[in-house]
Order: sequence, then C-alpha cells, then structure tokens
Amino acid sequence: MKSKSHLLGLALGQALALSVIADDWPQWLGPKRDGVWRESGIVKKFPTDGPKVNWRVPIGGGYAGPAVAKSRVYVTDRQLAKDATNPDNQFDRGNIPGSERVICLDEKTGRQLWMHEYDCGYTVSYPAGPRTTPTVDGDRVYTLGAEGNLLCLNTDSGKVLWKKDFKTEYGVKTPVWGFAAHPLVRGGHLICLARGDGSTVVCYDKLTGREVWRSLSAKEPGYCPPTLIHASGVEQLIIWHPESLNSLNPDTGEVYWSEPFRVRSGLSIPTPRQLGNRLFITAFYNGSMMMNLDPDKPAATLAWKSKRASEKNTQELHSIMPTPFFEDNHIYGVCSYGQLRCLRADTGERIWEDLTATRGGVEARWANAFLVKHEDRFFLFNELGNLLIARLTPKGYEELDKAHLIEPTGRAAGRDVVWSHPAFANRNVLVRNDKEIASFSLAK
Repeated sequence: MKSKSHLLGLALGQALALSVIADDWPQWLGPKRDGVWRESGIVKKFPTDGPKVNWRVPIGGGYAGPAVAKSRVYVTDRQLAKDATNPDNQFDRGNIPGSERVICLDEKTGRQLWMHEYDCGYTVSYPAGPRTTPTVDGDRVYTLGAEGNLLCLNTDSGKVLWKKDFKTEYGVKTPVWGFAAHPLVRGGHLICLARGDGSTVVCYDKLTGREVWRSLSAKEPGYCPPTLIHASGVEQLIIWHPESLNSLNPDTGEVYWSEPFRVRSGLSIPTPRQLGNRLFITAFYNGSMMMNLDPDKPAATLAWKSKRASEKNTQELHSIMPTPFFEDNHIYGVCSYGQLRCLRADTGERIWEDLTATRGGVEARWANAFLVKHEDRFFLFNELGNLLIARLTPKGYEELDKAHLIEPTGRAAGRDVVWSHPAFANRNVLVRNDKEIASFSLAK
C-alpha cells in the first residue's frame, strides 16, 4: 500500500504541473489571434546574461514569423537562384529568380524534420522573402507566399495536400508588397485575401481547397489579415482593404456593413482590434478610425477618425505594420516614425508618446516594435532585435528589462532592421531574421 506521504507528493506534483500553463503559438498573434500570451511560469525579468539560447538554425530571407504547434516549428523563407541578386533599391520590381520554402523544425532541438521547396520568381518590392505566418490546424499547415502561392501541407510529412496560385486562379498581379494577409481558419473553412473583381476575399474548404465563396471588389487587396469578431451576438468577418472597412457573414461572404476609409498606397496592414462594442483600425498615412458596433444587429457607425492624412504630422496613431493593443479605454501602438503612443479610445486624444521602445529614442520612418500582452506587462520585440519587458499604462511607458536576441539583418530606409513577429510558445520565444531562426527560454 502506498504511503500517505507518497500519495501527497504525487498530488502536489500534479497540482504544480496543472498550475503551470503551457501553450502553442499556431498562427498569427497566437492561439486566439489577439496578441495575448496566456502561459504561466514566465520570467518577470531576464537573467543577468540574457535569456538562455535553446538553439539557432540557419534559414533564408523572410518577414514571416514562425508558428509553433505540437512540438514543431513552422517557418517560411526564400532562396535566391544561383547568381541572382536583389536590387539595390528595394522599391524596384523586376522578376528575380529563386524559390520559397516551408520548413518544419523540432521545437526542442531545432533539427529539421522536413522541408518543401517550390520555384517562385519575385516581382515584389522589398523582396526579402515571404510575409505571412503559417497557420497550423490539426494535421495541416497552411502557408501563403509573397507571390500568392497558397499551400496546404501535412504537418507530419510536408506533403502538399492541395494548393492555389492566386495570380493564375483570379487573373491578378502581385500587390506591390506581395500577398501578406495571414490565412484564417474558421471551422471547416480557410479564409484568405486574394485579389480581383469580386474576389478580394475568398473562402475555401480547408480540407480540399474547393472554393466556398468569394466576396468584395477593390483595386488593391491590402495586407490586413481576415479577422473574426463577435458583436450583437453575431460572428462577423472583418475585411479591411484600402477602400473600406467591411463586416461579412463568414458563412456566405454576404456584406453586413461597410464604412469607407481610403488609405494611401494600399497600406491597410495592422489587424483590426475590438473591445466590446468598439472596433479600431490604423494606417500609416491616413491615421486611425474607431467604429461603434451596434449591440442589437450586425451594423456599425463611425465614432471618430483622424482628420489629417500625413505620415509625419500625426495626432492619433499612424501605424505601418505593428498591431495595436486595445485595453479598457486606451489604445497602445507604434506610430509612423517609431513613437509608442497611448490614445483615449473614446476620442482618439493622445495621452503620451515615447521613442525609447523602437530604436532607443531615435525617430525613424517605419520604426517598428511588435506588442504582445502577458499578464500585467508587455513583451515588445523591436526592429533592432531587442526583446523588452515593459508596463504600458495610461500613466506612461515603463521599461523593466531588455535583452538582445538576434541581429537586424534586413535593410529598410537605409538602416538595418528585423521586421518579423516572434512566436511565444511553451515558455520560449522564437525569433527570426534573414539568416537564422532562434529559440530562447523565458521560463522562470
């Protein structure tokens, strides 16, 4: 008969195990696509010599962040063809020969488990590599390349189960900065931004690739990921393209409501953020817009929007890439030249701004930091390759700690940058640049 002390020890061990919550990061912005890291047992400050390196693995170029699911890491990159080079001016568009790859690694060791490679000449501006985070759903992983190659692969083998070529399928050209809207799984469907007349957004059967519906027309599709919200007791699919903000029935593609919001250069990028009956979007030139969501039916009215279209003379929030965070009556986000700002959600009034989080106090065009909430603080990964722990409150920005994780190997606006969103999974953070992907422990 087992002793009471032995049984007590087992019970305590099980209780301890249950008290430490671990989680994967299977898609853009995490399990719920909301930029919240819900794991427990995470450091409040870094060790004196920085986070422990679990592994580093060489990869090629890309802006796509990694996804983590069931002890595997999925990441995409680009390989230049022999003797091919990228243009000195990253805005130039040609046809640069090369390939894109989908790579699967062991989460604990970084060992490559499989890799799928396909030919893919690049016609995009800023041709470093793919843009979208893989979306993992069960035994399938969905990837979307910069030139519109949508793949469904088996997670165990890397076998391609079905694929689409948006340019061929819909008779369209590659957007200036590529296809960059992270695919969304909803039930048995996969929802993507494609392009074309009536096919700005397309819904597929996730198992077969059969088209279920298509909807909306816009000159440019933009780069904003399809986003699900719940309001008035109804699930709504939010599609923000460069001409308007739209709410759709996710089952049929039928438009519930639409609000005009034209943005310059097709730059609808950051994920829309909902809090209660309010929905917020932000653009680089055109600033911010807040919608009031009808509590009784799928409809919305304008609450406020920026009066000035400018990248430099800004009042509210003019974000280029990073998704803002919406909490209580406040919005936290990075503005056009790297200013971390706090706004009043009800009016758009700016409460404070701080430049230290993005480039250490130096203003720079498109300066960037990605925000992820964890408990009472935020992790910010900036374009210098630094991971910061900070508190963001209406009173201001308080940096608690900082660690340098990876080199900024990309180039933008004449400076070195890293513009890939990290993954926070199983008490680790995974980051990548144009040369490597690395895993660091953030466990207590």
